[in-house]
Amino acid sequence: MMYVDIGSARLFFDVVGEGLNAYTLNMAPRPTLILLHGGPGYDHSTLRPYFDRYSDTHQLIYLDHRGCGRSTGKKETWNLDQWADDIAVFCKTLGVNKPIVFGQSFGGMVAMHYAARHPTEISKLILSSTAAQFRLEETVKMMRKLGGDPAAEVAHKFFSNPSKAAYETYGKVCLPLYSNPNSSTAGAFRDRAIERPEVAIHFFASEMAQMDMRQEISNITCPTLVIGGVIDPVTPPVCSQEIADSIGDNAHLHMFENCGHGPHRDNPEGAEKIMRGFLAAQT
Repeated sequence: MMYVDIGSARLFFDVVGEGLNAYTLNMAPRPTLILLHGGPGYDHSTLRPYFDRYSDTHQLIYLDHRGCGRSTGKKETWNLDQWADDIAVFCKTLGVNKPIVFGQSFGGMVAMHYAARHPTEISKLILSSTAAQFRLEETVKMMRKLGGDPAAEVAHKFFSNPSKAAYETYGKVCLPLYSNPNSSTAGAFRDRAIERPEVAIHFFASEMAQMDMRQEISNITCPTLVIGGVIDPVTPPVCSQEIADSIGDNAHLHMFENCGHGPHRDNPEGAEKIMRGFLAAQT
């Protein structure tokens, strides 16, 4: 297992794919794609089944955020500023130059905060099923549409007053709505994850409710792909549209029909086609 010590935390990471292309004359470096998982409180294993395939063209680095998965870090350091700056320190420590960064859900929040705080250090950005501002009313509305009044009430209670009991109820009632029920992999991401609910409860209670990154992400200058699902109950389509509008001309928005919270899970082939096209495009 691989760790990097960044002072106030030890970050776990895993690498898939070569950094140098052995099949080119001068062993040219391949682009690095850093993948940031959601939660918070999950780990990188939720992404592996869907993204290892990109190692045919990129070196992949999966990172567990501080406090999540196999990474360490004290509770007082669990905040977006720290999580975003961890990416910058991680890259500097390992000599990763101008990576492409993918962020899913909470990982997207970290990714866009990182890109806004360190705009010259990133080459491309992919933001999947995420939000610059949490939309409680829209979330409750979508939960009601997909799961009826019980789901709406559970979601409202959890996000308004996060607790361990509310987290467990939310997991039973609302998490199954994250994926299209017709998807063969619906909900499977949770089965393999290291789950640390205390991180999610802390973030939702302390920072997410007041979070508004719409102004700061206008500082993002790299090409950005924003993707989302039309039936995403926790970061509904309005969230993806807000991000694209806030970033402006650098952003391209693609919404996936019949997909929930993570198009890579509900439509792996469609998501791969869009993302590979974006990754291959010259800048």
